[in-house]
Amino acid sequence: MYMIIDLLFQVLYICLIARVVLSWISHDPSNEIIQWIYKISDPLIIPIRQLLPPMNIGIDISPILAFLALGFIRKFIFWIMF
Repeated sequence: MYMIIDLLFQVLYICLIARVVLSWISHDPSNEIIQWIYKISDPLIIPIRQLLPPMNIGIDISPILAFLALGFIRKFIFWIMF
């Protein structure tokens, strides 16, 4: 059970990293892999963006906060289970 949950979190981390990299390069939004990455990462990023006030600093900090949130959630789940 531990390995399945850990694998799920690893997939989420990889999707977040891929989304950050995709924001730096031009890409084809109709590509199925890119659409899949956005479908996986949107539920993590969109609520954080809605909570943050608009900042004109040139970077999006919502992926950073999503990484932190995933880390806390992962540790909490493993703390409860084990």
